[in-house]
Amino acid sequence: MKKILIVILIIPFMGIAQTLENLDYISPFNNGIAAVKKGNEWGFIAKDGSLLIDFRNDLVLTKTDNANYPIFKNDRCLIAHHKDGVLYYGYINKDGVTVITPEFLNASNFKNGSAIVLKLVKEQLGSNELMKNVVNYHYFEVIIDKDGEIRQYLNEDPIHITLSKRYLKVAPNITSKFISEDLIAIEGINKKWKIKKIN
Repeated sequence: MKKILIVILIIPFMGIAQTLENLDYISPFNNGIAAVKKGNEWGFIAKDGSLLIDFRNDLVLTKTDNANYPIFKNDRCLIAHHKDGVLYYGYINKDGVTVITPEFLNASNFKNGSAIVLKLVKEQLGSNELMKNVVNYHYFEVIIDKDGEIRQYLNEDPIHITLSKRYLKVAPNITSKFISEDLIAIEGINKKWKIKKIN
């Protein structure tokens, strides 16, 4: 009798879980899943219409031909979190689990198992009586793998940055782009491009 009662109670909820209503946007399917928007939050559905990743407000939108919505590339989706007024980027997997902690000042979608990110470096310069800790921040443009490990540095010299919500209102630009599986194009300060082989 107990088993029958449990089944009777569960069946109506299973039907409700399969119905999503009042959605503001539904993206095309990409890699077997589609982004759905409700209010200011996004989630992902599977091809059977079930909610694969619950609605959340940290998914980063990718500009496509028709619209802007979160997207999975190589089983990774960009997320962004604010810390002390500065936005940091990371990635989740298709289970909605954070697999690369938001620690980058900017990040691209993955392509062929790699992504381009701006890796922040904190340099402790010392301390004095006026300021307890004197630090310097800079970043490097790097290629990471799907686990967040650095594969290759794309710039030799670090780029200095003032890490403050007052000075860093938008993410610094990524100046490199993948042009093939083995090549990357890097834009210089003179707006000229150089091509570099990916290690």
